[in-house]
Amino acid sequence: MKYFYSPRQDRHAPETFLLRGAPAPSPEGPVRAELLGRGIGMAGGRLEAPEPAGTPRLRERLMRIHTPRYLTFLESIHARWQALPGAAERVAPNVHPTGGGHHYPEHPIGQAGWHMHDMACPIGADSFAGILASAASAEAAAEAVLDGDDTAYALCRPPGHHAGPERAGGFCFFNNSALAASVLRERFARVAIVDVDLHHGNGTQDIFYARGDVWTGSLHADPSGFYPFFWGGAEERGEGEGLDCNLNIPLSIGSNGVVFLDALECLLGDMQAFVPNAMVIALGLDAHKDDPLAGLSLETADFAPLGARLAALDLPCVVVQEGGYPTASLEHNLAAFLRGFNTN
Repeated sequence: MKYFYSPRQDRHAPETFLLRGAPAPSPEGPVRAELLGRGIGMAGGRLEAPEPAGTPRLRERLMRIHTPRYLTFLESIHARWQALPGAAERVAPNVHPTGGGHHYPEHPIGQAGWHMHDMACPIGADSFAGILASAASAEAAAEAVLDGDDTAYALCRPPGHHAGPERAGGFCFFNNSALAASVLRERFARVAIVDVDLHHGNGTQDIFYARGDVWTGSLHADPSGFYPFFWGGAEERGEGEGLDCNLNIPLSIGSNGVVFLDALECLLGDMQAFVPNAMVIALGLDAHKDDPLAGLSLETADFAPLGARLAALDLPCVVVQEGGYPTASLEHNLAAFLRGFNTN
């Protein structure tokens, strides 16, 4: 397995986010990459840097899953925000089109509210460079599989699976898992995305909801009482050509590894009926019991059989890092997953 990570991801380094109405230290920072890198080393892997981000090819690929105006927003909003009288150093919206807006605004405050659906994704002066580098890492992993590798891993932070066609949220800006799937589609006719993050991959679902060539499935804490709240119900099965190409399995808050792995079998049964030619694993490690965003209660040992079961599908595969936040267990959780995957 090849492992990709761009050190330029460190340029996105938010200090705080809004939690229950109060500023709190952001768990999504450069230290995540340090810990995840250690986990890769523990499993015998070595990180490689992708090509420099910002190439025309990457931008063209991003516009398959995001709107052009959203890319323009992410690239330009900080400078425009700083030109506002009394603006904070980081972009953070104070108005949202709740219930759905009908008019796309020109003003940066309105655009921030349109494109940032929560207060967990502030944008600093260097954020766009880090966000783009995260996407470039996912692109490089997918290209490695196109070039003949069976599997590749992308260490991506910020993560991506909450990012929709033109929406940032939940620490996510570009949808790295959707990007990897889109790159795989350049060779493979049918691609599956298996999301095992603590949270529902609502952005990924939105991108592919009406498509029949990419199956999306997610195991996650029940959104009735957990982020992202408004997406992730079992009744959401896709629409149009994508009908029955989306499956959500919400789990009760606090569910353990036994429940999680049993639910995985149901998810994979549906996925295999789709008969994919390749797979993206949206790997969250935040289902661990000690994660600061904890909603499930997996143990470190549970990630090894998770990796082994996914490897047993024997599909060309890109593993894209999603959640999993700093604890004493984080590097061990990734190492357990990789060992399980690589020794299957």
